[in-house]
Amino acid sequence: MLEVFGERDAVLRRVEELVECEVIVRGNEILLRGEEAAVERAEAVFDGLVELAEGGNQLTPDTAKQLYRMGAGGGGKEVLGDVIISHRGRRVAPKTRNQKAYTDAIRKDQVVFGIGPAGTGKTYLAVALAVEALSRGEVTRIILTRPAVEAGESLGFLPGDVMAKVDPYFRPLYDALYEMIDPAKFQAHLERGIIEIAPLAFMRGRTLNDAFVILDEAQNTTPQQMKMFLTRLGFGSRMVITGDTTQVDLPKGKTSGLEDVQRKLTGIDGVSFVRLKRDDIVRSDLVMRIVDAYEGAGDDPSEAEA
Repeated sequence: MLEVFGERDAVLRRVEELVECEVIVRGNEILLRGEEAAVERAEAVFDGLVELAEGGNQLTPDTAKQLYRMGAGGGGKEVLGDVIISHRGRRVAPKTRNQKAYTDAIRKDQVVFGIGPAGTGKTYLAVALAVEALSRGEVTRIILTRPAVEAGESLGFLPGDVMAKVDPYFRPLYDALYEMIDPAKFQAHLERGIIEIAPLAFMRGRTLNDAFVILDEAQNTTPQQMKMFLTRLGFGSRMVITGDTTQVDLPKGKTSGLEDVQRKLTGIDGVSFVRLKRDDIVRSDLVMRIVDAYEGAGDDPSEAEA
């Protein structure tokens, strides 16, 4: 019970803030009093906390929040307990049912598309699964790529060679890797080519064998670039393509390769499309509200200002 309630009862207090019923603690017993639906939802939260604690998972107030968002359907242990990797005491695991479906699809299928708004863990979970596959010897290298599409800035004005110019575009990928691999080991992997980070244009003409390949920001590819990338797939390799079709930075009139590929590859064996939604946003609640505001305002700047 001490593990379920958390340090200084922080988890218990978070549950009390979330649920819409009265929570009464008597020793090792918890009494829930209120409307039936509210009690069932609160019960699911506590059941999930107990299951996770019994599985050796460290509970935090955020754990309670994720269990509450899952509702009365339960399944907290299957979702939050699916630890992909653990590094320096930090465990990486899905936090919603859709994120769990996404990780399951990556483990099962050779090509997986993760489509959804910012903050849904598309790239972060893909990188975690890539590191897991590398550590288990399932692949011999990790390749991270993305189109170097300019979003309001000109690459030509940035100092340095091509790689120096595109380096800022890969910061989210670097950040994720730094959380999962020790810096010295990460640098050694880069130098030996075990981890490769390069613009999408550098993929042309290659065959990628025994690799875990991640294409990030895929909404900014053209259909021709998407076809070029997918046909790089070699033996023993997996591909994860992530993107948000509401944030296309291509010039007006150009079709996004991510939108086009959904029409062409849906239903093909070995290819999965997982769509993450606003409920899967695991950043600050403010991010969810920002996404809602932009979706409600539409794409027209004058409409957004109104």
